[in-house]
Amino acid sequence: MEESKIYKLGEVCTKIGSGATPKGGKEAYLGGDTSLIRSQNVLDFSFSWDGLAYINDEQASRLNGVELERNDVLLNITGDSVARACIVPDEALPARVNQHVAIIRGDQSIVLNDYILYYLQFKKQYLLSLSQGGATRNALTKGMIEELEIPLPALNKQKGIVSILKSLDDKIELNRRINDNLEQQAQALFKSWFVDFEPFKDQPFVESELGMIPQGWRVYSMDELVEVIGGYSYKGSELQDSNIIPSPKAKPDQYLAKYDILIAHTDLTQNADIIGNPALLLNFGDYERIIMSMDLVKVNSKVESITYGLLYSFFADSRFKSHALGYVNGTTVLHLSKKSIPEYKIALPCDLTIVNQYGLILNSLFEKESFIIDESRRLAELRDTLLPRLMSGELKVNDVDA
Repeated sequence: MEESKIYKLGEVCTKIGSGATPKGGKEAYLGGDTSLIRSQNVLDFSFSWDGLAYINDEQASRLNGVELERNDVLLNITGDSVARACIVPDEALPARVNQHVAIIRGDQSIVLNDYILYYLQFKKQYLLSLSQGGATRNALTKGMIEELEIPLPALNKQKGIVSILKSLDDKIELNRRINDNLEQQAQALFKSWFVDFEPFKDQPFVESELGMIPQGWRVYSMDELVEVIGGYSYKGSELQDSNIIPSPKAKPDQYLAKYDILIAHTDLTQNADIIGNPALLLNFGDYERIIMSMDLVKVNSKVESITYGLLYSFFADSRFKSHALGYVNGTTVLHLSKKSIPEYKIALPCDLTIVNQYGLILNSLFEKESFIIDESRRLAELRDTLLPRLMSGELKVNDVDA
């Protein structure tokens, strides 16, 4: 790299270290104002809020040695997610990390934290190979991180490189927030119509097995509205690079299409956190064809006026998750009973064409989400193309004023 001096990462950082997990498993997360960041929260380039744990002041005080500061780099150091890295978001602070996540904090007079993040992503394949050196579980030690060589250009050069890459990541993050907002709009619309019945407040209500519902409505079982399709039961020999080789044994309806609705039917973690969770397939990524595995089921509407947007909203409603948990069985592996979806009940107008307009509104929201996901994927591809060229010095950038 032009005009760069090579350092070891430990020489240019004021902090490299990981934390610990409070004893007692999930029950030990007593809640409070301090985030406990785990490996599941650290994705490549981005932070995931899913499953973020919280600890109280007493627990946090025991982890004061791994207190996060603004703009710290997070690096996963064990397990299947090893070498994933991102910047801690301000909204997650105050925070600590557990033993599977390392904090990396650069000396800002020499190196930008964002530059460290992008360099770690540039060196990810090397870090992955390093983590596999002789242990039964992938792991990066503190010593490995400290010994990692990092060529550092002047700070103004670092800022130029970071500004290009970060502008793309910032747009991807903005898109994520926009899609979160679209999801919230969809949930609010659904609640207004089918939980609070707000458009129908001025008409009489009648008793039903689900409580009071508008006159002219009735309770439907899902088996009246949808068909449930099981996934493909594949063999290990059909897997190649974690993907299923297209097989003539797979039925046509086990191949997926855009806007298909999937529901998790099996959970290997034995805690039922996944079972009953729905997904709306908005993007195929780089894949031309996708087969649904045996751990999932697909639900198709049998009624023309029940659009995919409305159907997905039925299953995204928290009431379905509560219903599904009552149909979980199994010991080593947890399964959702085949009766769960057909026996789930909802209130709808007797004339189902009434809900068609609402469903089309929902469809338009999800179509916007799909467009934004496509845009973010293209931005990520551009970032991933520029990253090695910028970090290697192949692509020069103009200085950015300090």
